[in-house]
Amino acid sequence: MSRPASLLPAARCRSAPAKRLQPLHDGPAEEAPAAKCPRLAECGPPDCLSAPGSPCAPASPAGGGGGAAGPSLIASYLLLPLAEREQVSRALSVSSGRELRCKVFPLKHYQDKIRPYIQLPSHRNITGVVEVILGDTKAYVFFEKDFGDMHSYVRSCKRLREEEAARLFKQIVSAVAHCHQSAIVLGDLKLRKFVFSNEERTQLRLESLEDTHIIKGEDDALSDKHGCPAYVSPEILNTTGTYSGKSADVWSLGVMLYTLLVGRYPFHDSDPSTLFSKIRRGQFCIPDHVSPKARCLIRSLLRREPSERLTAPEILLHPWFEAVLEPGYTDQETRTSDQIVPEYHGDCDDISSFFC
Repeated sequence: MSRPASLLPAARCRSAPAKRLQPLHDGPAEEAPAAKCPRLAECGPPDCLSAPGSPCAPASPAGGGGGAAGPSLIASYLLLPLAEREQVSRALSVSSGRELRCKVFPLKHYQDKIRPYIQLPSHRNITGVVEVILGDTKAYVFFEKDFGDMHSYVRSCKRLREEEAARLFKQIVSAVAHCHQSAIVLGDLKLRKFVFSNEERTQLRLESLEDTHIIKGEDDALSDKHGCPAYVSPEILNTTGTYSGKSADVWSLGVMLYTLLVGRYPFHDSDPSTLFSKIRRGQFCIPDHVSPKARCLIRSLLRREPSERLTAPEILLHPWFEAVLEPGYTDQETRTSDQIVPEYHGDCDDISSFFC
């Protein structure tokens, strides 16, 4: 059997050169590549934040096939699988005690999986590869430790105040803009793909680049239909051919911003076909507590026509960030909550039914 090709050129990678693993067992990791979100015709991707009964309600960790894996020793690292993070393990250095995160890929696929990390110039809001260890059949790719993901954080907070949302969303957009300017389209973009870099949960970084698309020049046409239904753009549902990958990413950013400020997705329904009909129509309501500038930005991203949406670099120039992040800003909800009884919007404002 021929040996796999050597690691992609390390000069452009923010990681140490790959090491060849000494004769140790490869651990319990799956041989197959990490699963993507299913095609949109299917139902139930576990990465989605939604109400009970929604087509993308979170799956129970106990039901997953990978949840039964136990600890394993790889070179000088003890790997402890994370029940809530598929294909991700805590990696504890036996010699130094340093904690990292480890993802395991089949040896024949790992170069394709880490190619986007190598192509992408370093950015503070994007995870870089720390180390790669090669086994006989698997590659162990190590990343910096994180302190939880945005998906879980929003679920615990219900919704964020605008100042915090602006600080975190600006980091999210900075990462996406950097990818777009470096010829990388993210595709299946969602809150779960962003993790906290510090324990205070003030710094974010894009955690996963494995399912991204490397484009050539200005042509960002994609035909891939994988994704989480809650984040999918209307042109993906309406188009049988290709669509603009960058514009679809911007739509997903709009869904993310709405979710941060409101505490639920702008489009949700227990029936997938009804959910997709709502997305195609592009009609959503924004609660009164959201400020006018935030409303403006949300509507600039969730436009049915892709060409009418802001680009990722343009989002960073929107006046909402300057207004919310300037000293002395007071959240609109704080100013008015004890003076005006909030207006009830029925299904559009029912936050309690959104979280399970």
